[in-house]
Order: sequence, then structure tokens, then C-alpha cells
Amino acid sequence: MNRIFYVVASSQFLSSLADNALLIASIALLVQMSEPSWFSPALKIFFVIPYVIFAPFVGAFADSRPKGQVMLVSNILKTGGCILIIFGLHPLLGYGIVGIGAALYAPAKYGILVELLPSDKLVAANGWMEGLIIASIIFGTLLGGFLISDTLNQLLVKFMPEVLQMGSYSLTEIAICFIACLYLLAALLNLPIFNVGLTFNKLKLDYQFLMKEFAVCLITLSRDHLGRLSLMVTTLFWGAGATLQFIMLKWAQYALHMNLAESAALQAVSAIGVAAGAVYAACSVSLKKSTKVLPYGAMMGFVVCVMAIYHDGLLPPSVIFNLSSIAFTLNHLPAYILLMLLGYLSGYFVVPMNALLQSRGYALMSTGQSIAAQGFCENIAVLLMLLIYSALLWFDVSLPLIILGFGGSVTVLTLLIMYQYFRLNKQAIDPIENQIA
Repeated sequence: MNRIFYVVASSQFLSSLADNALLIASIALLVQMSEPSWFSPALKIFFVIPYVIFAPFVGAFADSRPKGQVMLVSNILKTGGCILIIFGLHPLLGYGIVGIGAALYAPAKYGILVELLPSDKLVAANGWMEGLIIASIIFGTLLGGFLISDTLNQLLVKFMPEVLQMGSYSLTEIAICFIACLYLLAALLNLPIFNVGLTFNKLKLDYQFLMKEFAVCLITLSRDHLGRLSLMVTTLFWGAGATLQFIMLKWAQYALHMNLAESAALQAVSAIGVAAGAVYAACSVSLKKSTKVLPYGAMMGFVVCVMAIYHDGLLPPSVIFNLSSIAFTLNHLPAYILLMLLGYLSGYFVVPMNALLQSRGYALMSTGQSIAAQGFCENIAVLLMLLIYSALLWFDVSLPLIILGFGGSVTVLTLLIMYQYFRLNKQAIDPIENQIA
């Protein structure tokens, strides 16, 4: 990996760290505002709507200028969203503005990888990026939980009382101010790579033209056997992953009797497993063998189903360590193992599929448009699954039933994708793996 890759990776880490911390802080702000429980998944809905609405634009925008410039603009937009929340904008709308920045960021951060690195390094690069993203989830959720915890409040009262006396801001709003500073730091890291990246086309602000061009990209990708396979798999994975993030928060309260700060930290346990799976995939799975990980997607759905029947109390309670006033007990050990297994399967499953999709997209079209098409499909799935989850909460469906249906759906859909792929591969004159350059 070259020096520019590490600059990109560092900026991505900080930006993703802030994204995850901001989600927890925004949920805490909604609780503080006494909003209904279904507003929490609505945060993610507002975050991903820009990915869908602006998909034809963000890909063209990323291809119209160096990717370093696009990443800088994206982080500035995210900073602006935080500042508007601090000054009174509703968290749903503020998080939606952050989502616009994230939608711009996605084609740039993955597009620059394809432009900088040869295809034989894409799986390894994706492993690095996924590992850093997972590390940002671990530390971002821990940071978000810490920023809204009583521990931070006590530390501020003891050492920095003047911070709490600034205006009429709550502890949660002070936390969001800190998160805005992380976005600014990520933007500063983009300055050394300001002119890095390829320029494919000039940006035409003609939405009808952009829609037509984007539709051609979607059709091209979906007609390619490997492109369609990897697009279906990553679409299912990211839609399921976004929903599972909120299910885990509710499950931790329901099955493990944790509060919001503790539930946020529990997500970090799952993220450790994802990091391990992502790193192992990067080291052991080549691009030509990327389709061999498909069965792990079905296994992932099965592990989610196990969560539906799990309850706390399998072992006698015994505190084993304490972090930022969040107590982890031996009583929770089976839950930690379950979540780490779920994370490992997820990481091992998604990294090769992401690399395969990027490789096919780069072979068929420009990098920005291919990744924007991927983001469009994935976030349609996120919106659909989160809307279903929000509706189930609205109708007060029991959480175990929601989890069981969710995990079962992931397993069945993955098996159907596998059936289609292996049937097609069997009929082909040349194995599909041989089509990968």
C-alpha cells in the first residue's frame, strides 16, 4: 500500500468514527426530547435517503473532480450538519445533512482505492478499509456511549465546570460539538490529497441526463453475471446490517437489561468480530475465489435467529471489568460470544463481495458511477428494512418475533442468491471465477 492509501484510510477512520458517535448522541438527544421509540431507526432513514435521491449526482460529481476534493467537501458538509443540530435543528434533519456528506463520500473513498491500486490488491485494501471502519464502529460507539454517560458529566463538573456553564447547552449537545471537531480533523487530513484521483467527465447539472446515465450504469452492472451477484449480496448485507444495528440496541435492553450507553458499547463487541473476519478474509481470500464466502451469509442469518431465543442469566452474575461506568459481567459472556461470531461471519462475508463489486464496476464503467450505483441499491435495501422495522415497532410486535423474522429472511434470501449463482456457474462453459481479470 502506498502513502496516499494510508492518508485516505486515516481520514475515513476519523469520519466514520464521528458518524458512529453521532448516531448514539443523536439517539440520546431524541430520548432527551421525549420523542417516540420509532424515531431512532428514523435517524438512519434520514441518513440514507440522500444516498438514494442523490445517487445519480454523487457518482457524476465524484468522477468530475479529484476524489480528494470530494472527500473534503463531504466532511465539511458533515461538520455543518452537527453545527445545525447544536443550534436547534431537529436531529432527524441534521443527521440527514450529515447523510448528504456521507453519500458524497462513498464514491470518493472507494473510487480512489480502485484508481490507486491494482486489482490483485483490492481485497487486501478492502480488508484494511473494513478493518478501520469496524475499528471506528468499536471506538465510535464507545465514544458515543462515553459522551452521553454520567462519567463524562462527573469529569466535566470536577475538572472543566466552565464547559457546562457555556450557554444553555446540554451534555448531549456538547458531545455533538466534540463530534463536529472530529469531522473537521478528517477534512484537514484531506488537504494533502486535494488533487489526488482521476477526472473522468465534466459535471453536467442536467438531472435528466444524470438519471439516464445512472440508469445505464445500473443496467450494465446488473447484466454482468458477477456484477449482479455481488450487487445482490452487498445490497442484502448492508440493508440487514443497518437494521441489525438498531435491533441490537433494543435486544441489549430486552435480553441483557442494559441502558443506552451500555447497549452502544455492546455493538463494539460485535464489531471486534467483524474486524477479525475482515482481516482474515483480506489475508486468505483472493478476488477469483471471492464467491466461496457465500455460505457464510446464510450462517450469519442463522446466528441472528439464535439471538431471538437468547436471554440473560445463563451464568451467575459476576463483574469482570468496568469501562467508563459500563459494567461487563460474566453473566453476559454467552451474548458476547454470540455477537462476536455474528460479527466474524459478517466481516468474512462482505469484504470479498465488496472487492468483487468494485472490480466489476471499474471494468465496466467509471469508478464514481459504479460505486454510486452500489450505494443506491444498498440504501434502497436499508430504507426498506428500516421502514419495515419502524412499522413493526409502531405496531408493538414483540422483539423476539422481529429478530426471528429478520434472521430467517437473511438466511433464505442468501440461499436463493447462492442457488441462482451455482446454477448459472454450472451452466456456463467457463467457470465464472475465470471471468475475473
